[in-house]
Amino acid sequence: MNRPRKASAWRLAAVAGSIFLTGGASAQLQGENLLQPMPAGYRIAFQDRQGGIVTTEMVPERESSEEWTEMLTTQLYIGLKSVSPAQFRAESQRKWLEGCKEGSYREVAEGDEKGYPVAVWLLSCPYSRAPGRPEMTWFKAIRGSDAFYVVQKSFRFEPTGEQAAFWMRYLRELSVCDTRIPERACPQVTSPGS
Repeated sequence: MNRPRKASAWRLAAVAGSIFLTGGASAQLQGENLLQPMPAGYRIAFQDRQGGIVTTEMVPERESSEEWTEMLTTQLYIGLKSVSPAQFRAESQRKWLEGCKEGSYREVAEGDEKGYPVAVWLLSCPYSRAPGRPEMTWFKAIRGSDAFYVVQKSFRFEPTGEQAAFWMRYLRELSVCDTRIPERACPQVTSPGS
């Protein structure tokens, strides 16, 4: 897929909501934010903003957004408040299974986290755009007050039990905070060395 390249950054600011990738950056958080740790050994391979959609792709350090075996994708849909995580899940399932007739779907979790509606699910396909490889993706969707957040962890191989457990913990720890709402307050972010 040919996409225009944007400069890498640790923090993407958006009009109404942001993604804060922890690890090596300092910033004063304002408003609503997705708190997402940068996985060890990963790097940002692609960032783009098309209208109200901000996309960040992270891959292992020796891979690219074109040639990857693992990818972590974060999408921020600015202002999307009318869709629930369950509706987003149903639509992603429909599209995935249209593109992969032999694919499978599994609902993992649905509920509320820190006052935000959340859904987690798994979609897999025995083949992918990388010939001869399967593709498996876990999704976590969170509907915030200012934006809708979707994080996807994809593999082009069958992950081990240890890898699956690690990434499920990672998805579980992702959260949205809001500096304007005391019960959803964001953590203090300090400069390295302070």
